[in-house]
Amino acid sequence: MVADGRTMISRISFLMLGAALLAISPVEYGFAQSVGSSDTDLIERGRYLVKIAGCNDCHTPGYVQTGGMVPEELWLTGDRLGWHGAWGTTYPANLRLYMQGVSVEEWIQNARTRQLRPPMPWFALRDMTETDLRAIYSLVRYLGPAGEPVPAYVPPEQEPVGPLVRFPVGSQ
Repeated sequence: MVADGRTMISRISFLMLGAALLAISPVEYGFAQSVGSSDTDLIERGRYLVKIAGCNDCHTPGYVQTGGMVPEELWLTGDRLGWHGAWGTTYPANLRLYMQGVSVEEWIQNARTRQLRPPMPWFALRDMTETDLRAIYSLVRYLGPAGEPVPAYVPPEQEPVGPLVRFPVGSQ
């Protein structure tokens, strides 16, 4: 079967486009999975949400102090800065490690039902759309596992060690 000139040019253009896309694949940049266009849209939405919803503010070391100028490969790796109040001392979780152990369905269920200790605004997760929660999950999974586990929760009757933010007595 012989194709006309326009068909051949179209096929060549399509193959060149495909080669170009493979050349800039996320795999080249150390990311574990390649993504399709709908996944890419979700990842971009997740990237936007993580920035504007304040996820990076606590879950990315140095994010606030640098005005958000932290390389993406360090995003959401948790922080050793404790948040101390009447509830005890909590630490921003390493979401990059956490998300590796849960399915998207488990993530959505947890986001809808878990009431986490302060200062985590669990109600913000609860009120997000399912698409937004899927987008955040997609971004975190796309970024892949990184960093170390954060310190464990410290009950109120114990004194934490290390840097922390102290809320006034009586604040919940």
